[in-house]
Amino acid sequence: MVFVPRRNGEDVAVEGRRAALAAAGAARLLLTGTAPETVALRTPKGIVVEVAPLFCRAAAEGAECAIEKDGGDDIDATHGALIEARVERAAQPGVVIDGGPGVGRVTKPGLDQPVGAAAINRVPRRMIEQAVRAVCDALNWDGGLRVTICVPEGAALAKKTFNPQLGIEGGISILGTSGIVEPMSMQALIDT
Repeated sequence: MVFVPRRNGEDVAVEGRRAALAAAGAARLLLTGTAPETVALRTPKGIVVEVAPLFCRAAAEGAECAIEKDGGDDIDATHGALIEARVERAAQPGVVIDGGPGVGRVTKPGLDQPVGAAAINRVPRRMIEQAVRAVCDALNWDGGLRVTICVPEGAALAKKTFNPQLGIEGGISILGTSGIVEPMSMQALIDT
């Protein structure tokens, strides 16, 4: 079971940060032909986070990059999971974000995303878009990109979460509001 304890109103799920970092790495490889040794972003809390991807490689239609989730001291079934991003060029300008294998789909109304959409909440979507746009801006590239977030073990991991009861099927949710793992506390567990 995944607990998403809260402390001072911030959640500890950082799949969104990992997805944004992976998307930035894949975008950089796609647009430069060179895999980055590290990728960095500024979290919604204003903290700069830099990590080394587990891999960043060319793919059939674009590039892909993976970042391992580190749940810190959070009790989380997704600790150690790979959060991957595939980035491809798109015909239309802008950044389009979707979920692939291991990312759940919303099946009930009332959640952060509409029915049928990938279960990637709005803050992670914004983080992913900003991370990819930062790469594009740095490279003076104004074409369109399609980002697909995948979690290879997501379907199995989702069975250990509340997702099926919430109406998210086929994988985990990509969550986060702060981009930072807040320390687990007994009060956080009680508040949740």
